[in-house]
Amino acid sequence: MPSVSTGAPATAGASSVPSTATASDSATGSATGSGSATGSASADSYASPSSLRRMRLALFAAGVATFALLYSTQALLPALSAGFGVTESRASWTVSAATGALALFVLPLSALSERFGRRALMTGSLAVAVAVGLLVPFAPDLEWLVALRAVQGAALAGLPASAMAYLAEEVRPKALVAAIGLFVAGNSVGGMSGRIVTGWAAQLWGWRAALGAVGLLAVVCAVVFRVLLPKARNFTPRPVSPRSLARTVGGHLADPLLRRLYAIGALFMTVFGAVYTVIGYRLVEAPFSLPQGIVGSIFLVYLVGTASSAAAGHLVGRLGRRGALYLAVGTTTAGLLLSLADSLAAVLPGLVLITAGFFAGHAVASSAVSRTARTGRAQASALYQSAYYLGSSAGGTLGAVAFHAGGWAATVLLGLAAVLGVVSITLYGTRCARLERRLSAATAAATTTAAAARS
Repeated sequence: MPSVSTGAPATAGASSVPSTATASDSATGSATGSGSATGSASADSYASPSSLRRMRLALFAAGVATFALLYSTQALLPALSAGFGVTESRASWTVSAATGALALFVLPLSALSERFGRRALMTGSLAVAVAVGLLVPFAPDLEWLVALRAVQGAALAGLPASAMAYLAEEVRPKALVAAIGLFVAGNSVGGMSGRIVTGWAAQLWGWRAALGAVGLLAVVCAVVFRVLLPKARNFTPRPVSPRSLARTVGGHLADPLLRRLYAIGALFMTVFGAVYTVIGYRLVEAPFSLPQGIVGSIFLVYLVGTASSAAAGHLVGRLGRRGALYLAVGTTTAGLLLSLADSLAAVLPGLVLITAGFFAGHAVASSAVSRTARTGRAQASALYQSAYYLGSSAGGTLGAVAFHAGGWAATVLLGLAAVLGVVSITLYGTRCARLERRLSAATAAATTTAAAARS
């Protein structure tokens, strides 16, 4: 997932830096006119070394629980299709409902944390998500399962932005990046381990037991989180101003560059959501015929994202933002094309390239959002998260529909269409930048000429 992604899975590399800016802005309330002023906190009010260790471990546990729960059904989709006798597209709604609900609720819940406190909102959100997670294995039919997953996703929306703001208020600036990095690392570990646990548990005991195992893992993480997380020392509750929030959000949506970055994040996640929603179906069928446990272990490929996300900052430094995006697009495209082969020796490297390209592109786009937004960075980041998870929801559903209609080749075609969208947006951004430079040069020349004439 950066970013505070809270998706897709992310890593503590390049994506953790923009999260710092986002959280700080949320804490100062620059976008909503609310929140505590982080910048005015005295040195003595920051967390002590022992409190910082507890804080980091607590939020790591919260990150593991969040993403283990959010994507708990993704590795189980073939088993759910068989268990309920439904198509791939219908089963995929167990993932899309959770990510879609998170996308819709992340902005309003991040605003509520200004009124009720970061710690309280995170605790309540995680408690509801865990409670629903314990009910999910007992869903009598697919409709109930999808409904419970939607409630779970909405509850989990209260964690990412609140966690960033909490850290920005309580942690010294020099220790902030490391603290956020561990939370993001928890997201990645949770997303990967949840899928692996469900894959092997489903093979041994069935999909209901697999979801129960994730629920119990989340219970342990939630208890660790609540016991270890220190009380906030620098938070001051403020009334939430819907009008100010709407004005800030409207300003971000009116910014052409931010709109392009939101679209890029959504399109990259459409590719990723489609591929990882459908890959399980492909690998359990001929010619691969892999067992469920091995299919779940495929998600170890996520570790590649750790490296590519961390390298994104270096790529931007060498190639520029658009150059790094083109490289991410090329890597993703190569992976999609390679995955078309009916050989595991080709499919696995294809997944590696898709994963590396996605995480690099996501890290570049999410970090650019924080740099682009002059004010209201918390809301700018929340809007990116909304677009990101809407892309995940759309990719999962559309990828499953494409697979049902035309097999893996149709899913790859969907991914290539999304990648083409990223290329088109980036090319358009390049053209706009060139026009702006020409206009600036022409304006400067006209100003120089006028000044010379006056003299």
